[in-house]
Amino acid sequence: MKKVEVAQATNSLQQYARELGPEPLVLTEGGHAIAALFPVDDADVESMTLSLSTKFQAVIDRARAEYRNGASLSAEDVRRELGVGESAAP
Repeated sequence: MKKVEVAQATNSLQQYARELGPEPLVLTEGGHAIAALFPVDDADVESMTLSLSTKFQAVIDRARAEYRNGASLSAEDVRRELGVGESAAP
């Protein structure tokens, strides 16, 4: 991961983006990260947005904790709750 102190960042955003490798470029101020430029390759915007969302991460963390505590449903339970039959496998 490449780090650039924001006061030393003299290149244009376009140049940083074009030179971006597989790792993110992290902008720092006083040694603390303040922003990052990520390569997206074939990633879709929705996936990237969700992966960076603290609200979404909180939902995932809560669901994992509930699962660890035994609060989970089988596929059969879900179908029963939704009132649907078993679908054919692809």
